[in-house]
Amino acid sequence: MSSCSTCASKSGCNKDIKCDFLKPKYGKIRHVVGVISGKGGVGKSSVTGILAVQLRKLGFRVGVLDGDMTGPSIPRFFGINEERTGYAPTDVKDVFKFIPVETGLGIKTISMNFMIEEEEPLLWRGPVLGNVLTQLFQDTDWGDLDYLLIDMPPGTGDIALTIMQQFPVDYLVVVSTPQDMVSMIVKKVVNMADKLEVPIKGVVQNMSYIRCFGCGEKMNVFSRNTAESQADKMGLPLLAELPIDPDFASYLEEGMAERYAATNKDYDILMEAFRNDEDEIAKRVAEAKKKSIPFLNS
Repeated sequence: MSSCSTCASKSGCNKDIKCDFLKPKYGKIRHVVGVISGKGGVGKSSVTGILAVQLRKLGFRVGVLDGDMTGPSIPRFFGINEERTGYAPTDVKDVFKFIPVETGLGIKTISMNFMIEEEEPLLWRGPVLGNVLTQLFQDTDWGDLDYLLIDMPPGTGDIALTIMQQFPVDYLVVVSTPQDMVSMIVKKVVNMADKLEVPIKGVVQNMSYIRCFGCGEKMNVFSRNTAESQADKMGLPLLAELPIDPDFASYLEEGMAERYAATNKDYDILMEAFRNDEDEIAKRVAEAKKKSIPFLNS
């Protein structure tokens, strides 16, 4: 890990604790955001992809780190699953860096599925997975990014713990569906973040409703509970309520989900939730006076 004495941000850092966070070796990243869920099957990776597109529409330079090491699906979302990560030499002899794969909108992505066959399992234990994830974060040539989104694995296991404790995460975005069972499991993630003093911006309720093809009325699918009531149970602000959309599934299967996410107005609500994000981060840092995150510089 880098130390405070060697950090390029030390002159502008307002931490009151020693900086032990990991830093990228190649590039500059302003904000790191973890996208997490309590359990699988809630569309966390799709929400990560949609959020990346919405941030891009706001004019930000965006990257995505596929941190769900044993179930990576970010390449599929962006329709670049046939691509492969490149390597480039560094100033150090025999040391190379990863070259991320760029999407159609210029979002920089890195994933284990760019390095192995898509259906090849990773038969690695937790410590190895954590070390490889750290390497992907530190050794990728990210260039200049405003946001790096980390698509985290579901639950509260080794990888989630590594990211929350060692990565310079500004905050988490929680993905859920409006069901009591799901909300109960997601609450474990909320409590984990609280114990580790990692801020949570709010919750995205995915697959919350479906629109009637005839009248356009919203109809709840999994539960009669509203997205707002389930967010209240978790003690989190509701950032957005996203629908079940058969058209999205079709575009995803055709490798065109990025384009659909950029043009479907149902997803603009997520863009609006992040429009004033910079101000919110600055306010949170000023109030917290503890785990404030400095700009990340190479």
